[in-house]
Amino acid sequence: MNSTNAAGTATTAEPVPYAVDTWHGFQTFATTPAPAPPGPGDPERSIEERLAYHSAFVTVRTPAIDTLALSVRRLMLLGRHQRTTARPSLILTGPAATGKTTALLEVGRACHLAHRRQHPPAPGNGHSVVPVAYVLVPPGASAKTLTAGFARYLGIPTTARTTQAQLMQAVTHTYNTAGVRLVLIDEIHRLNPRTTTGAEAADLLKDLTEQIGATFVYAGIDVTTTALFSGVRGAQLAARASLVETGALPARLGTRHPFTDLVTDLEAALDLRRHRTGTLPRHAPYLHQRTAGCIGSLARLIREAALTAILDGTERITRTTLDAVRLDHQAETHHRPQHRGQAR
Repeated sequence: MNSTNAAGTATTAEPVPYAVDTWHGFQTFATTPAPAPPGPGDPERSIEERLAYHSAFVTVRTPAIDTLALSVRRLMLLGRHQRTTARPSLILTGPAATGKTTALLEVGRACHLAHRRQHPPAPGNGHSVVPVAYVLVPPGASAKTLTAGFARYLGIPTTARTTQAQLMQAVTHTYNTAGVRLVLIDEIHRLNPRTTTGAEAADLLKDLTEQIGATFVYAGIDVTTTALFSGVRGAQLAARASLVETGALPARLGTRHPFTDLVTDLEAALDLRRHRTGTLPRHAPYLHQRTAGCIGSLARLIREAALTAILDGTERITRTTLDAVRLDHQAETHHRPQHRGQAR
């Protein structure tokens, strides 16, 4: 969005932040067109517009997103007419920076948009159907704070005097009335059933899956190695939930090169005036070593390098540009600098 400052110069307005763990925020996220590179014949973007574009940047379809989307679609069909017990659920798990939250949100966006196409709101109907809910597990979650997160998403009013039983009843009634069909629960690794409050929160989730007519999908860091899968409660969860695992992209998988393919897709999305196509794929071995194959680290590296190229006027990404970017501690710890006397 463009605006004009006091001097009459066109500027790019800062995007208004929104919380995707509220219905308004998630709906805004789902219906806002995703960033896209300029198409053939499009007018040249200003520096501010291109800085904003590379700050947001594109979301490239990854194997994790495709696998999750297909698995969620199957589970929603499988549980569509199930009424008396909890529907089968799914857990997306893997190391940090491997694209779990991105995959979760992209699948939620696709479900939201598909539902809108299939069930457009009737003219004059002020009551929106809410096909997707996105809830974050709070740190040290208790049953009440977790239920409050569900309530917050749909704006269900609560007070300090609201009991857990009242809150639970309000949440289940409102979610079923609103037509929620897919519940996405992120940061599930924060749940610790070995503590009293964590055990109560785990029991609450089990109750919610039985009382809300929706498919539940969880995401968390290395969930199978946490307390979540231990004890009786862990056995119940393991018996109901299938796993989709994310991980670092391998440099080579049989005859395919998944990491290089991702680098190629990200390069194709750049909006730089003098960047040479093919530069980043040629540096794929270096990029793989630098990021340990983690999607989050790779995307950050390329975005920061693109911003640098715009700011310093070079308008292209080189090995030198990439070397100058400091990444997250995990990636930097993994990376071991090589001899850099070679031509770039």
